[in-house]
Amino acid sequence: MKKIKRGAAVILASAMALSLAACGNDDKDDATTQAKATESATSDATTAAPTTEAGTTEAPAPAKADASIDFEDGNFAFTAIKTGADKSNLSVADFAGSKALKAENVEGKNMFVAINVDALLGDNVANLASIQMDIGTESADGQFYSSSGFIYSYTGDDNSEVKGKAWSVYLDTANPKTVTFDVSGAGFVAGKSNYIVISKETDNAGAAQNLYIDNIALLDASGATLAADSAAEFGSPKGFGGGIDRSNLSGLIKTVDFEGFAIKGGAWAQDGLEIPQNILDALVPGTAVEIAYKSETGKIWLVMPDSAAGWMRVGVGDADGSGQQYAYINNSGNTAQITYEQLAAVLGEDKTTWGARMQCESDGAWEVTSVKVGEVAPSYTIAKGAVEFPDFAVKAGAWAQDGKEMPQEIIDALNPGSVVEISYKSDTGNIWLVMPDAAAGWMRVGVGNADGSGQGFAVQDGSKAYITYETIAAICGEDKTTWGARMQCESDGNWEVTGIRVGEASEFKAVNSKVDLGAAVKGGGWAQDGVELSQEAIDALVPGSVISISYKSDNGELWIVMPDAAAGWSRVGVGDWDGSGVTYALYDGNTCQISYEMIAQVCGEDKSTWGNRIQFEASGNWEVTSAAICNVK
Repeated sequence: MKKIKRGAAVILASAMALSLAACGNDDKDDATTQAKATESATSDATTAAPTTEAGTTEAPAPAKADASIDFEDGNFAFTAIKTGADKSNLSVADFAGSKALKAENVEGKNMFVAINVDALLGDNVANLASIQMDIGTESADGQFYSSSGFIYSYTGDDNSEVKGKAWSVYLDTANPKTVTFDVSGAGFVAGKSNYIVISKETDNAGAAQNLYIDNIALLDASGATLAADSAAEFGSPKGFGGGIDRSNLSGLIKTVDFEGFAIKGGAWAQDGLEIPQNILDALVPGTAVEIAYKSETGKIWLVMPDSAAGWMRVGVGDADGSGQQYAYINNSGNTAQITYEQLAAVLGEDKTTWGARMQCESDGAWEVTSVKVGEVAPSYTIAKGAVEFPDFAVKAGAWAQDGKEMPQEIIDALNPGSVVEISYKSDTGNIWLVMPDAAAGWMRVGVGNADGSGQGFAVQDGSKAYITYETIAAICGEDKTTWGARMQCESDGNWEVTGIRVGEASEFKAVNSKVDLGAAVKGGGWAQDGVELSQEAIDALVPGSVISISYKSDNGELWIVMPDAAAGWSRVGVGDWDGSGVTYALYDGNTCQISYEMIAQVCGEDKSTWGNRIQFEASGNWEVTSAAICNVK
């Protein structure tokens, strides 16, 4: 490429500085009614007209530190793509003479690559003061185009966002470029899944370029390199991507916290608290007790030591040989639900006879971090045909609203039986919609009783919230043409929404009896891998059962393959990804459920003809961490 003259270089550098100052500021419509949202780390900045760049020199690169992560081992499970950004594919690839993390741009949107520094460093994350890395870009046409972005840190107990230094690659002779970010004031806390995000928000290519990251040096205040575990996994920080594992569980609304219930015990040891009046009042038919916990065996249940019926375990299943009902436990083994009906079946219908205390117990060492009671609600997902609300990435303070004008495709998707899915985080765990221009007036929807209105509740878990068409129609009227032009969000605490989708509402099935398949496998796009079914698993496959799968994938979807079926090699739950048009699996990027009936639809009613193997597949890279055949008992 030709060298440019000094004057042109100065003009180019000035233009790049202006671009860096502007990047991250949306050209979004002003949809704020009380407090305008602050800048979001998933906003789409405007891309410039195609311009190739070249130059002679730039400022000297900082001194190279020893890398904590160099990607030569091929590990990158500690990385993820931030929700609401380009759905980039992550991999390890050759770049500039070594292995590097590659983020392949697939939608032409701004890119936000997340790295879980807490998972990499453990307790040492509190000593993280600066981060050095090599950042490079690559365009499809082989030409060089300047680009830039920022580092964002998500720190503290609630992963609060701290926007950091900008980076830029604007010379072809310095691509990749070594960049050092000062994060000494970010406030990383061990054990809270704190992470960083490297964004690419300005791209002078007409089409978005791929992003490369290499030689990550995580440094303490003295400049010494901190050792990192490259085998670490990103996990599911609150408000990020797939979010909380709600597999096998019901949704809960109108929840009441059992204050102070944070206790632990050894195997077959019980501990708990006296039941406060607000919890006793909340325990009515149609409710459930939800327990957040960890245990050596993945199990937890309740003990009611003072009931008139006697000292009673509830939700123990057959762990003690009693053969009673099981608690509903998610695939991660860290959240359990025990229904009012399960309690009443053991203790009697009159809750005044249940006694003064509620305790927990397990068959291994255990710790409970919280208990709450709520009304059982559907556990929603959108199984097919989800319509993305473009660029809905906004945030605001408590009782402030922000949003966007609804595009026609969102209005068209809002039909009876549909649901609005909100990916979010908030100080209080709450989120709802505001329809500020409705003919019925300025309206909150899904607020429950947070504002004293006593209207319908959103089904929410602190990571995702669902508000049905019917809930909106109950407030704003059946004629959606009267709902107004804008859709906003609001909460009773600081909040951030990273994305909204609308589609046909489907419900995950709550299940409480499972046969573990021992599946921990992964594969690339359109590659299959799986397990052989035990006789116990085959016996558990009966009408009404589901295969419950915990997973992650580049594209959010997953299905199964029955490779040995008499009907032939068969995909089940693929929807129309392969043109087959078969039934869709239920999945949300974290949990997938495929029913016995779906398999029978493809492979036939006689399960003896299905073969003894089950495999998993997706159209992008995928990983299954657990799978089980589940029923209700």
